[in-house]
Amino acid sequence: MQVEGLAIEALAQQVPTPFYCYSSKAIASNYQRYSDAFAGLDSLICYAVKANSNQAILATLARLGAGADTVSEGEIRRALAAGISADKIVFAGVGKSVAEIRYALAQDILQFNVESEPELMRISEQAHSMGKRARVSIRVNPDVEAKTHAKITTGMAENKFGIAIDLAPALYKRAANLPGIEVSGVDVHIGSQLTELTPFDQAFSKVADLVTSLQHHGIDIQVIDIGGGLGINYGEQSQEPDITTYASFAKAHLGHLGCKIIVEPGRSILGNAGVLVSRVEYVKTGQQRHFLILDAAMNDLIRPSMYDAYHHIVTVTEQTQKVTYDIVGPVCETGDTFAKGRTIGQCQSGDLVAIMGAGAYGAVMASHYNSRLNAPEVLVKDDQYSIIRERIDYDTLIAMDSLPSWL
Repeated sequence: MQVEGLAIEALAQQVPTPFYCYSSKAIASNYQRYSDAFAGLDSLICYAVKANSNQAILATLARLGAGADTVSEGEIRRALAAGISADKIVFAGVGKSVAEIRYALAQDILQFNVESEPELMRISEQAHSMGKRARVSIRVNPDVEAKTHAKITTGMAENKFGIAIDLAPALYKRAANLPGIEVSGVDVHIGSQLTELTPFDQAFSKVADLVTSLQHHGIDIQVIDIGGGLGINYGEQSQEPDITTYASFAKAHLGHLGCKIIVEPGRSILGNAGVLVSRVEYVKTGQQRHFLILDAAMNDLIRPSMYDAYHHIVTVTEQTQKVTYDIVGPVCETGDTFAKGRTIGQCQSGDLVAIMGAGAYGAVMASHYNSRLNAPEVLVKDDQYSIIRERIDYDTLIAMDSLPSWL
């Protein structure tokens, strides 16, 4: 098994497992698919930083022309440090603090995606006090069933995100008269890991009606942010949603409205551009099951534990003999399980396995639970590799804590 021109087995002799490994070529190819699909529209592809915020990943995308969809001051700072200009940065998220708003205003970012009326008022107050004008796009909730996991759907009426689309016109009218506010756009994001495109078609249709109505009433909408959420094939389904078809829905519903279209892909750019490489510690035979115990754990990749998420898992060296295992980690939790009843190549202690589709929401969601050291991250380009985040040592881990004066 190789990543570009490097054999993973050879890489694992240089970088102790577990480690994340990303392909520069795959990242660029996935970005280009969006660029090609939205050609002909005035569009900006703002990578969703939360999917993987490593500086080397962001710098790779910055050089391709990407903007950034951010949800915190830290992500804004990361994007700027990686070379993404402020006029390509969108600030989303339901809980923007005063400090975060003031920082974003000071950088003169492209726009705020506003999630609530109280947030709109806070941005107005801060912008006015700083002598700034905040460009805002109100996130509307179209009440569209996204057909994804309940914990990553965001466009239903009961979700915490956005303004009900029926209430949006009144809020836009208010926003247009607030000090420090420049109404610039409409934003919609209905969920994550969507593999069916019909919900996007429905949401874009509703957004088009709203924009047409707002423009008719004199509110100058210049930007339509269609969010992200396009899913990938983790190995449990036969095909991925077609980006060209996705873009065609945007073109059909929104292309005639004279607006810039912002797209915010994350998982579909990074997900299948990365793997988590792990080594088998033990093969344990129980009364009813065979267990494959890895050196990677839920603290390294939490998606299977958190979402019951499926990840394809393969042996790095092809094995003709197949065995059905429960594939687990060493953390002291029953939930530290990557797969149950999964048939892969027969393994023995010391063998390497790759957990696929780990480029997004992998390392970025990791922790030091059980006082485990982090899995380092490696970026490959052709036959070169670079460790883009080191594994810390135990002294550094322990030094993160401080003892109070009475101890």
